[in-house]
Amino acid sequence: MEFVLFCSRINVLVLLFALFSPFKFIQSPMDFGPLNFLQPTNTSSLDFGRIFFNSPFAVLRPQTPKEISLLLTVLSSPSFSKVTVSARGAGHSINGQAQAINGIVIEMDSMASSIKIHRKIDGLSYADVSGGTLWIELLKESLKEGLAPRSWTDYLYLTIGGTLSNGGISGQTFKYGPQISNVLQLDVVTGTGQHVTCSSFQSPDLFHAVLGGLGQFGIITSARILLEDAPLKVKWVRAFYNNFQIFIKDQELLISIADMVDYVEGFMVLNEQSLHGAFVSFPTNLDFIPQFHADSSTVYYCIEFAVSYHLRMESNVDQVVEDISRQLSFMPSFIYNVEVSYFDFLNRVRMEEMSLRSRGLWDVSHPWLNLFVPKSGITEFRDLLLESISPSTFEGPILVYPILKDKWNSNTSAVLPETDSDGVIYTVGILRSANPNGCSPQCLDAILQQNRYIAETTTGKRIGAKQYLSHYSQEHQWRQHFGRKWDRFLARKFEFDPLNILAPGQGIFNRKYSKNPTVQIQ
Repeated sequence: MEFVLFCSRINVLVLLFALFSPFKFIQSPMDFGPLNFLQPTNTSSLDFGRIFFNSPFAVLRPQTPKEISLLLTVLSSPSFSKVTVSARGAGHSINGQAQAINGIVIEMDSMASSIKIHRKIDGLSYADVSGGTLWIELLKESLKEGLAPRSWTDYLYLTIGGTLSNGGISGQTFKYGPQISNVLQLDVVTGTGQHVTCSSFQSPDLFHAVLGGLGQFGIITSARILLEDAPLKVKWVRAFYNNFQIFIKDQELLISIADMVDYVEGFMVLNEQSLHGAFVSFPTNLDFIPQFHADSSTVYYCIEFAVSYHLRMESNVDQVVEDISRQLSFMPSFIYNVEVSYFDFLNRVRMEEMSLRSRGLWDVSHPWLNLFVPKSGITEFRDLLLESISPSTFEGPILVYPILKDKWNSNTSAVLPETDSDGVIYTVGILRSANPNGCSPQCLDAILQQNRYIAETTTGKRIGAKQYLSHYSQEHQWRQHFGRKWDRFLARKFEFDPLNILAPGQGIFNRKYSKNPTVQIQ
């Protein structure tokens, strides 16, 4: 089919495009009335954060990458000079990053999930996976072959393309790096409509730009994920602390013995509610809970680590856990361990989700703030946080755990803070939920203002933190965020999305006009 587009009125063009193209568009939620965008089927203006609700002009549900390529090629025409495009995976963004106000949202889950497992080819096992596939789907399929990806996120109901566009972090990051460090190859549709296969050897600039690139350079349609032999089960350990300095010292000890430990995370225990909530997925009865918060002014901390039953004999795993525990300085008698299947361990947050759903506390606003804090500033950050919040009424977990900078490829678009010589950085997740029964719109706004204060203070020169899942509204903030990487980021944007069509919800670039008089599609 061949056609030439000349019209300048965007509404007429999109209508004609929808009628005479092979694409399967659905109407914008905005067309169904001002309230309908909140309905579950109208997902294009909704995300997990439930803070921004930007409606697109149209939604594309492609069947193949070719349709995405054709759309972006057409949008290079001056006739579509105001149209932007955002790819939406599982919709787990917090601040509308996958939305496209008056633009087009591409629902990536419309393409059939494709997973092909390849065992030991050229010494490597890997999976070829479509970009809209969920990590939980990949886990289930790879385990059938006794394999699994090495690096994970805590929550597995996210898309492959979505996490690779950000980073993908969890308790394995200290050992294997983020998910973007465990990818061998990508298929990407750039902002100019080119469908490119790329890797560190083939089109490496595009490959590294897209990884952690916030969707700015291309839409990931498939990825080749590195796999390893999967353990059948893990020994999952939790130890409690009442001293922050000992807590972080022990975490840094754990990540220094990566040959023994396979997972390390930590969290703050601010009140009894947060303590109970943390044990939804930890299958044990903790008799100490009633007296744990006898002194309500004390903040406690918990380290959790895991040792996998890989090639180790079962009795050896118990010995490894005992040897590790002897090196730690937790509160006496406040250590617990359980043995769980590898699948249940990785899917642990799903249990928490089901618990929250049963109480109507999942589909609520989530004013989350995620940061990478250099080791040198983590104590000052803790003090600032405790001064800024009310520990006794805080709802939601606060994660604090270390990662290592040298496990990240500096060629990717991901941004980390400057570090000391040991390269230790702390991942901090302030994961609040705004309970609608107790948090009004004014309350939510106050939390967002508090987040902005914490973010602005910690990302300044004194602490030098960087936001993860970044959210800024002004160019100078993005320049500060990328720092020395800003010029490279700009150059890559000009090369792969010169008209700034992609990912408008990030708020980094404004749409540009095309100098092309027409565009011909064949």
